[in-house]
Amino acid sequence: MQFGEFEVYSISDGLFRLDGGAMFGVVPKVLWQSTNEPDTNNRILLGLNCLLIKTKNENILVDTGVGQNFDEKFAGMFSIDHDKGELIRGLSKHDLSPEDITKVVMTHLHFDHSGGNCKLDESGREVSVFPNAVYHMRQGEFEYANNPDPRSKGSYLKKNWQALEKSGQIELNKDDAEIIPGVSVELAAGHTRDHQVVKVRSENKTACFLGDLVPTQSHLKTPYVMGYDLYPNTTMEVKARVLQQAFKENWLLLFEHSPNLKAGYLVEKEGRFQIDKVEM
Repeated sequence: MQFGEFEVYSISDGLFRLDGGAMFGVVPKVLWQSTNEPDTNNRILLGLNCLLIKTKNENILVDTGVGQNFDEKFAGMFSIDHDKGELIRGLSKHDLSPEDITKVVMTHLHFDHSGGNCKLDESGREVSVFPNAVYHMRQGEFEYANNPDPRSKGSYLKKNWQALEKSGQIELNKDDAEIIPGVSVELAAGHTRDHQVVKVRSENKTACFLGDLVPTQSHLKTPYVMGYDLYPNTTMEVKARVLQQAFKENWLLLFEHSPNLKAGYLVEKEGRFQIDKVEM
């Protein structure tokens, strides 16, 4: 869709499943299961929605989904399904090849956000999926991903960025930064200490790719915070602030893990935020 001077598109890398209790933390199952039906293993269906930003000179990708570089056990554990969406196939629908991507921006480095960064070549060597891109990452997140605590160790797979170090494609930002004029990253801590959201601003419009600050529309309520979040109180504080500003300024919100609703504008009904869906 046209968004000011840019074009923005939600590109699916497919679907996967995570434990419903982990996705909603202290929120009882009786509340979340009505809109997020669990399977027999208590897992709920989630999307792997990446963001493509097209400008006159740049093709920017925000997050890369789960990718293809995993074994059968891993695929089964998370019920990864690429039948209805796959990142490279999605880019081809916009006449783009991996070589056309000029920048990749990471909200954070968990495997379901960075898995499409690298792949195995024909010789079995790890290489960049987007060979001409600069990969933008927050320095604190990169440092933590390389030395995570035991609680987070399973969420970080070093194979998703080590080849990028060797090829010299990583650019680290210590603080909030403008990637190009109109596209910026801003700290939205809570899920991890250095988790960031991505904003697109053009012609008095703002779009915000929320990453795991608000992973699905079911997480709009302040206490609906994931068990995966390292700093849940911070998530609640940041979420409340961001959503209030988004409502006041009429931002387009982009959800990374909603399986169906990928984008929309906040509306308030009976004192609660809901989403007015926008097709992407």
